[in-house]
Amino acid sequence: MFRIALAECIHEISSFNPVPTRYDDFIASFGPDLLARHRNVTSEVAGAVNVFSARSDVAVVPTYGIRGMTSGGPVDEADFARIADEYLSSLRKAGPLDAACLVMHGAIATLKEDDVTGYLLAEARKILGERTPIVISMDLHGILTRRILQNADAVVPYHTYPHVDFFTTGQRAARLLLKILDGQAHPVTARVTIPALVRGDELITATGSFGLCTKSAEQLEQTAPGLSAGMFIGNPFTDVAELQTYSLVVADGDEAFAAREAERLATTFWEHHEKMFVPLTSLDESVRLAKAETTGTVALTDAADATSSGASGDSNAIVRALVEGGYTGRVLAPIVDAPAVEAAFNAGVGATIKTTIGGSLDPKRFPPLPITATVRLLSDGRFINESHGSIWNSGRTAVLEAGNLTFVATTRPVHLYDRSLFLAHGQEPRNFSAVIVKSPHCQPHMYADWCRRVINIDAPGATSANVRRLGHTRCPRPIFPLDDIPSFQPRAEIFRRG
Repeated sequence: MFRIALAECIHEISSFNPVPTRYDDFIASFGPDLLARHRNVTSEVAGAVNVFSARSDVAVVPTYGIRGMTSGGPVDEADFARIADEYLSSLRKAGPLDAACLVMHGAIATLKEDDVTGYLLAEARKILGERTPIVISMDLHGILTRRILQNADAVVPYHTYPHVDFFTTGQRAARLLLKILDGQAHPVTARVTIPALVRGDELITATGSFGLCTKSAEQLEQTAPGLSAGMFIGNPFTDVAELQTYSLVVADGDEAFAAREAERLATTFWEHHEKMFVPLTSLDESVRLAKAETTGTVALTDAADATSSGASGDSNAIVRALVEGGYTGRVLAPIVDAPAVEAAFNAGVGATIKTTIGGSLDPKRFPPLPITATVRLLSDGRFINESHGSIWNSGRTAVLEAGNLTFVATTRPVHLYDRSLFLAHGQEPRNFSAVIVKSPHCQPHMYADWCRRVINIDAPGATSANVRRLGHTRCPRPIFPLDDIPSFQPRAEIFRRG
């Protein structure tokens, strides 16, 4: 009987968000609760359990899960110390283990520890021993550090963006771990470092040029001796020492194959990298374009305040521009503003309140905007998301109507890469002239397939797609698009355990 530890650490930070992530911003699961939390959802943990449960000779040992309610600023040092202690203590208490399947993200950091994923993995390796196989799954927005590759037997990345392969990634990781345990695979890993930070529509794997790389990676996994392959474009907002783009190929014992194919993936990526810098529209021009559309819905994409990428979620920049520009259409906007929510709860449904909106967390970027609003709805902020069925929690939440503006105001940030927050609070985006979408990309059916126009706006924020304006100080230089890169020659670095 193989006893396989299963653990999870999922979070993504923006170094440019001034609000630290605290322990209470995570959902922690201990032991069997980890499995219960992922039952009936399409997560990586669920995918791994799906594979392991099909084997009568495998016993899954759930240890610990920590998952951010959404992305945010760097994790507070004391809170990370608590998380690390809980994570590692759970492995120590698990008893004898034959292997570990670790569900990670890869773009989590504190102000002092750049590579939280690598740190946890290195400490787990000390506990489990040098000979115990460890396979980890990672988000393709993770940073594929040297420490990760020195301590993992194999890494399995997402293949899709927007991410729709959580479950299948967990399955791939579990299957590869079982191959190693069965003596059918002896992984060797090649990594190529690519000096690029990229954003934009070309990264949509179903339609953009980045999809050429991920499709090739999928084919490599189906071709002997390929075991795992993919691209890591990192999170451009996690400004750490190894933030770059990486290609990855894991092969069964064949260093030459792994190196050759990783370099080929890197070459394909570089051939298209200059297109992976999203064109943005100024705030003033965005208002003009929105006013010109008299039918249908305009999606105003505010990727600079994307909570799923680590922003604070309290930007009112686009709303302010619409107000000052004289826009009269009905506007739907999400916003994090605990004081406004508190005022709404104190007043009650149907009451009129005078308050400010926006800038509750990052007032230097977003000066609060005075409004007079009617309280239309109040909730506890707990709802089932439409992406994979888990429960999200935006804290106490209020729907506020201020003239032509409707705000879904939350106490805490929540993921906005789908429409869940709006729909759960009675707001159908199709019924508005303009909707502010605080995510760089959503699945097409959510907005792009039916909106009259989608405008990518150059707004201020901690996750701006205009990465030149953010102020990176830690990532390697030179790097695209912060610097000119006259030429690039891919060179693979090999990692092998044992």
